[in-house]
Amino acid sequence: MTVAADKIFNEALSLPSDARMSLVEKLLASLNLPAHADIDLLWAEEAERRILQIDQGEVALISGDEVFAKIRRKYQR
Repeated sequence: MTVAADKIFNEALSLPSDARMSLVEKLLASLNLPAHADIDLLWAEEAERRILQIDQGEVALISGDEVFAKIRRKYQR
């Protein structure tokens, strides 16, 4: 962070928690990130796409037990 950003950060820490939260929300909004509703819609579309792939037999399913066993084998070195 720059010196100015550090100064602003330290000053922000002295604010009450509700004021800090408001500041965070304003800073995030200034980044023009997708809104939660947009993200939720994208996840819903992805879920529907995956369900369709499963229903049409385009993908092979793997049991949770098999997935976790593979992870354990990979990281128990």
